[in-house]
Amino acid sequence: MTLNLKIWRQQNSKDSGKIQDYVLEGVSPDSSFLEMLDQLNEKLIAEGIDPVSFDHDCREGICGMCSLMINGQAHGPERETTTCQLHMRKFNDGDTVVIEPFRARAFPVLKDLMVDRGAFDEIIAAGGFTNVNTGNAPDANSILIPQSDAELAMDAAACIGCGACVASCKNASAMLFVSAKVSQLALLPQGQVEADQRVQNMVAKMDELGFGNCTNEAECEASCPKGISISNIARMNRDYLSAAVKSKAEPKA
Repeated sequence: MTLNLKIWRQQNSKDSGKIQDYVLEGVSPDSSFLEMLDQLNEKLIAEGIDPVSFDHDCREGICGMCSLMINGQAHGPERETTTCQLHMRKFNDGDTVVIEPFRARAFPVLKDLMVDRGAFDEIIAAGGFTNVNTGNAPDANSILIPQSDAELAMDAAACIGCGACVASCKNASAMLFVSAKVSQLALLPQGQVEADQRVQNMVAKMDELGFGNCTNEAECEASCPKGISISNIARMNRDYLSAAVKSKAEPKA
């Protein structure tokens, strides 16, 4: 295939940046989207042009680093698929493909398609620890957990923190990400000891970092490569309200 690529180029966080046009020939429909970018970069390097910077690591849909806006959609046109698992057979010969970084005030662009998603790490750190016995492994049935709760907790834990929910939301809200991280512990007995403090601190840190609020348009759920449900947001709101009413824990300064 021959593709017309429109790629955001930006030298650093202070540069205004702009869209650059490239024509890439000989793209195999069996190659992944990142392999296509590798092919482009090999061509640019051969021509003495600075290659396009983009984040990636596992290329297996696990780490979430390959976060790109492709034709205005987070991770591209295929549902519940990360950019690294998106294949070029989803595009046609002669297509124009617009590639941009995730855009949010809390995700400053570092260079080209790379953004700093360290804000997510700060939210996780604000959640603190989980008070569990780290001695010998307990018997498998010593902590009884309903199967439905275990499955919901596992579904929430599937969040890879890629930031697609933030990039897709018109408010740049991180509610889906935060609620998934809250839910994966709030649904289990091991997470109950610090539950009130955890939800208050994580929500406070989210607000402090400049993420917007949720207006229930469900763009986050639609763009999530792991299919995280917005029902987690409702659960987090209930837990937050309960913690505020009980006043057992105060957010950290």
